[in-house]
Amino acid sequence: MTTEQTRLIQLEETVAHQTKTIEELSDQLAEQWTVVEQVRAKLDRLTERFLTLEEQSIDAPANAPPPHY
Repeated sequence: MTTEQTRLIQLEETVAHQTKTIEELSDQLAEQWTVVEQVRAKLDRLTERFLTLEEQSIDAPANAPPPHY
């Protein structure tokens, strides 16, 4: 086997490994994007809930007696 053939084989192996790595990273990125979207949706729901509770606390009288009186 000549030096050029050996070099070509090494380059092909390197490209194959890099291709596999890129595919694995792409899969991981897709998974992480799904997680980010889930977290973003949850944060949006929690923000909405917080704002609703905040509005209710502003509308409530400050020194109202407890409801059992």
